[in-house]
Amino acid sequence: MKKKFWLLPLLACILMLTGCGKSLNDQSVLKNAKQSNTIVWGVKGDVKLFGLIDVKDGQQKGFDVDMAKHITKHILGPSGKAEFVTTTSQSRIPLLKNGNVDAVIATMSITPERKKIISFSKSYFDAGQSLLVPKNSPIKSTKDLNGKTVIGVVGANSVANIKKVAPKAKVIELQDYAQAMNALKSHQGDALTTDNGILFGLAVQNPGYEVRGGTFTVEPYGVAVNKGQTSFTEAVDKAVLEMQHNGEYNRLIKKWFGDVPGFKYKELYRR
Repeated sequence: MKKKFWLLPLLACILMLTGCGKSLNDQSVLKNAKQSNTIVWGVKGDVKLFGLIDVKDGQQKGFDVDMAKHITKHILGPSGKAEFVTTTSQSRIPLLKNGNVDAVIATMSITPERKKIISFSKSYFDAGQSLLVPKNSPIKSTKDLNGKTVIGVVGANSVANIKKVAPKAKVIELQDYAQAMNALKSHQGDALTTDNGILFGLAVQNPGYEVRGGTFTVEPYGVAVNKGQTSFTEAVDKAVLEMQHNGEYNRLIKKWFGDVPGFKYKELYRR
């Protein structure tokens, strides 16, 4: 009877998938990034102040974009390159899970539901949900939303939050913030809701509208990564901490939010 030596390679593969595979998977994104000297980021393309495509040069610009660039340099060194893939609230998790991007930094709140399928860095930005309404609107806070129509965006947890604080409000969900803003302008809804930083960006673009209601949720933004990428996540956390200590972080906060009317940007400072 012939010895089945072919079983040895198969056994080795099984061991790699079980015992050793976890270690390799844990280091794969960080290892590949160091080999290519590049980190591929998913960022928004329609959110002023965080990630907006500049029509003049076609480049994404905003706080999230600059954070990605700085984090990349901290992880890979001065020659490290940050590449960007445009994402939406709906597509950011699929892009990450499918391996189209190494990480997502796209106004993404850290939530228990999302942590079931992906992992997050520690929070890099403190947001909170608010309302955007026309300046002549009678709506002052979430207490005024019952019986009204509220506009949200698919894939954002702000829709679920509104259903909790104003259960009698009608909620409609659109694909992105451009569509949501157009719907508010055409009176398809009485208010648009999402995180305050995003809404202040929309208010800057649309002077006839203003942010109201304070912040009625706590929305810590995190860098999203695939599960098992512990080494890469730790590298991101270290980079953000270094930025906070050396003043880079606060300079980016002031750069993007310092001139926004009504935005108390200094409350976001970290040291």
